[in-house]
Order: sequence, then C-alpha cells, then structure tokens
Amino acid sequence: QVQLVESGGGLVQAGDSLRLSCAASGLPFSTYRMGWFRQAPGKEREFVAAITWSEDSTYYSDSVKGRFTISKDKAKNTVYLQMSSLKPDDTAVYYCASQMPYRGSYYYPANWSYWGQGTQVTVSS
Repeated sequence: QVQLVESGGGLVQAGDSLRLSCAASGLPFSTYRMGWFRQAPGKEREFVAAITWSEDSTYYSDSVKGRFTISKDKAKNTVYLQMSSLKPDDTAVYYCASQMPYRGSYYYPANWSYWGQGTQVTVSS
C-alpha cells in the first residue's frame, strides 16, 4: 500500500546543488521517520539523512552534515533532500525510505519499512 517515488536526480558538476524529492502515498499516520539512503556500486547501502514525521528533528551522516538538508511538506506527503557542494563521492543511487515506530536506530537500512525505487545522482569532477 505504501509507495515512495523519488525524483530529481541527475548529472551535475562538483560544487553544484541538487534537490531530490520523495512523494509518498499510503503513508500510515503512525510513521515515525522519513529518510534518505544511498548506495554506490560495490558498496553497502548507507544512511544519509532522516527527519521525524511528527516534529522536526533531523539527523545526518558525518559525510553530508553541513552540505545536505532534509525537509518535509506534510500537506504534500513529500520529503526533500537539498544537496549542496556536491562531491564526486556523493555519486550513488539515492533511496527514500519510511520508518515505523519502535524499529530502532535510523542508521541501519534493515530498520526501515518501505523503500522507493531510487534515483541516480552523478557528480562529475
């Protein structure tokens, strides 16, 4: 029933900015967090950012802190990831995810309930 659809990925140059969107449908009222993960070829899926759905607490990985900003528009059931000062190391498929309550840390992908199909972000040097 839950569907998450990412958009906004593309090819940009180092130093550029990009905003990803995640449109959610069928999202349970009890949803606890929304977030973003990314996965580069040959690497494990890694946590990027998360935001609580009912209030405004945000969390970021050390690699993106200060450059990326996660935000939400609850009226539109949409989560955003504003990415600035992009680096080639940011190149990955970016996935939107939703987490139900009492599922543990936001850090681990296994603790998240639903996933989008991903959108490719490529940063050239």
